[in-house]
Amino acid sequence: MRKNETDTAPLAERMRPRTLDEFRGQEHLLGPGKLLRRLIESDQVTSLILWGPPGSGKTTLARIVANATSAHFIFFSAILSGVKDLRQIVREAEEEQKAGGRKTILFVDEIHRFNKAQQDAFLPYVEKGLLTIIGATTENPSFEVIAPLLSRCKVLVLNPLSQEEIEGILRNSLGDRERGLGELGLLADEGALSYIAEQAEGDARIALNTLETAARLTYGGVLDLETAREAVQKKPLLYDKGGEEHYNVISAFIKSMRGSDPDGALYWMARMIEAGEDPLFILRRMVILASEDIGNADPRALQVAVAALQGFQFVGMPEGRIIMAQAATYLATAPKSNASYLGIDEALAEVRKSGAQPVPLHIRNAPTRLMKDLGYHRGYRYDHDYEGGYAAQEYLPERLQGKKFYRPEGRGYEKYIRERMEYLQEKKKKG
Repeated sequence: MRKNETDTAPLAERMRPRTLDEFRGQEHLLGPGKLLRRLIESDQVTSLILWGPPGSGKTTLARIVANATSAHFIFFSAILSGVKDLRQIVREAEEEQKAGGRKTILFVDEIHRFNKAQQDAFLPYVEKGLLTIIGATTENPSFEVIAPLLSRCKVLVLNPLSQEEIEGILRNSLGDRERGLGELGLLADEGALSYIAEQAEGDARIALNTLETAARLTYGGVLDLETAREAVQKKPLLYDKGGEEHYNVISAFIKSMRGSDPDGALYWMARMIEAGEDPLFILRRMVILASEDIGNADPRALQVAVAALQGFQFVGMPEGRIIMAQAATYLATAPKSNASYLGIDEALAEVRKSGAQPVPLHIRNAPTRLMKDLGYHRGYRYDHDYEGGYAAQEYLPERLQGKKFYRPEGRGYEKYIRERMEYLQEKKKKG
């Protein structure tokens, strides 16, 4: 490998594209006639938020803008810099504006790391046109960027790079004698680069770092699949317990069970387990789903979910994964009904709307003589004294009689519940 001052930089940094022609991926933004390409080529870049996963090219695009624009360009890291540094940036921008009317583009890397109060500091200068902001973030800007700043920026979504795009980046790096690994004269076996690209999961930086490691492990000038696998080792899954991906994956898990897809449920559960999610969090969500989405369509579902939670607490991991899988597949394949869930929400809405309606006298308790004299409990019919254990009387407050909150579906066991309710209703009408 060459021995010069650039050798200290990782391969991913050395191979960072310098122009739009070198950049791979994001064709929906950078293809011919697309928005970001037009903005860069016409030197008309406006305030932007670049939202995308790691290694998708956010910082690289900012550097390309820096090289292509006539504006004064400043890199600003939310990790290394603070709001106090903004004063110096503002002074620079004002000097540039006075000197020749040149605008200043401020690239804010990892803008989501600034809290809302810190982000407020940018607003006056963006509003006055002194600064054009380009923010880069891996987090959903809807949650992480304050609304006033977000409204002044165009949000551009960057996608993970495809396996084919990453393979192309790796081949360029192997052949590039100036910045890449070209002077090593390495050849790559069929499948080695594909494996590295596949394992990178859309992150060009991970792929290039892995390639650099594989090159150091290669003997005889041929990078084979076994060496590629050794270089990859076990990588952490994209899963941030406090970030959007956490909510995306648990949402996919819940929706798979609700949608009666046991395979999807097992896959998303495996993703969470492998990424280190707390199994009790997963199990608690299954307990909720058993009532929310299955309910009385299969009353055993709640028993299974609770038993799984208790069983896991007895045995823990790794055997606990089997209990979790049994519960998830049972819930996924059970008949579904959200009637209980809708019923309690409708009842709560009625309580909030109509307030504390008086309890009908006949179903009030009457432990004292005064209460009996006032009519408490008078007229109450003890259901077990009647045929079928049903006395056909009213239980709702007078103003709400006739209201229906629970409407069982015609699926699973709720089919029989609905039939019984219809039978009792007819019996009630007949008196």
